[in-house]
Amino acid sequence: MWDRCDGAESVEGSHAVGSAHWAGQQMQLSARAFHRILKLARTIASSAWADLAECDQIETPHLAEAIQYRPRRMV
Repeated sequence: MWDRCDGAESVEGSHAVGSAHWAGQQMQLSARAFHRILKLARTIASSAWADLAECDQIETPHLAEAIQYRPRRMV
């Protein structure tokens, strides 16, 4: 389902892509929620701190930081 999500092409490296898909499945995210995480990760990647690191792609640390801002589901 997440393969066709808009913005997935900006995720760099097979480890980052695998992490994104694994997190989406483990957290049972809808396509909308997954896309929101990708948008936040893209924002983190383009922040001033990332400019110092000269990265223009979403990498695993960007995804991890975006996922940590997601509210935890109360069961």
